[in-house]
Amino acid sequence: MCQYSSQDGFATDWHLVHLGSRAVGGAGLVIVEASAVLPEGRISPGDLGIWKDDHIPMLERIVSFLHSQGARAGIQIAHAGRKGSMAAPFTGEHLVTEAEGGWIPVAPSPIPFSPKYAVPRELDQAGINAVVAAFAEAASRGLAAGFDLVEIHAAHGYLFHEFLSPLSNRRTDAYGGSFENRTRLLLEVVDAVREVWPDHLPVSVRISATDWADGGWTIDDSVELARKLREHGVDIVDVSSGGLVPQAQIPVAPGYQVPFAARIRNEAGIPTAAVGMITEPAQADAVIGQGEADIVLLAREMLRDPYWAAHAASALSESASWPKQYLRAAPPHSAPRTATERPAAEPEKVAAAV
Repeated sequence: MCQYSSQDGFATDWHLVHLGSRAVGGAGLVIVEASAVLPEGRISPGDLGIWKDDHIPMLERIVSFLHSQGARAGIQIAHAGRKGSMAAPFTGEHLVTEAEGGWIPVAPSPIPFSPKYAVPRELDQAGINAVVAAFAEAASRGLAAGFDLVEIHAAHGYLFHEFLSPLSNRRTDAYGGSFENRTRLLLEVVDAVREVWPDHLPVSVRISATDWADGGWTIDDSVELARKLREHGVDIVDVSSGGLVPQAQIPVAPGYQVPFAARIRNEAGIPTAAVGMITEPAQADAVIGQGEADIVLLAREMLRDPYWAAHAASALSESASWPKQYLRAAPPHSAPRTATERPAAEPEKVAAAV
């Protein structure tokens, strides 16, 4: 969940406390917010970044604390594409002009997201090559900071999603038109990241399974893309939806995106993560128990309750391990833990915080 609380891309004490509290609360995996691989890849001037080596030390400090609490650490690397140079959402949706420290965003085609957004500059081949290199360099920095997982953000109307969908990609070169061409850039980035990311550590790709709009990207497209991602060394697909066009009609309801994760898992033969309106322990447990996904990822619910994972364990009559400092407030059957005492989470019992 983007915090929009950085200057020049640097993580701060806010990020340390925000992310660290989820590890203290029992999360098995904590994924750091979308971190821009280039300054012009930010959503807002307040976005976290990983485009220069100077960003590494504070990220390393955060990872060290997450590990000290027995959690694994992930980094989501991203490029906002045409949705860039906007103000932080809690200040109101408006464009940040160049005079105010903004920039001209880039995209596959010069089509703005909405009238409130800038008309983006169409990426040329040199720009595309720079994006591929930036993602590889960002992954290398994530590895240097000690992260256990890297996730490539290709969802929610950001740059790679813009290339995937015919609604935003009107190109006539090798990166537009056919399904093969529209998926080319994402697969080139996956290959570049996989070259620098160790084989024993997982690569995840977050996708929007559908645009929820006529003529756009569909779940059938996502299944076929997932097959290709598996062939290119991706270990898990994080399945969300929407975000490409503002007029999409999305039937939001508890677990509304889980069927997409299940279909991709079953038809593409790749592990998936389920997200979206998953709030209750029994609901999350059922997703895993019924084979609809391999991991449940929580975002807003963990903003509401940093200790959701520990509370969920108690609700499901599982052994919940709490920090020894908090034992006086823990359920009676909880046990103290340190990084070495906390038991490794069984694959079918993993809950994660984004």
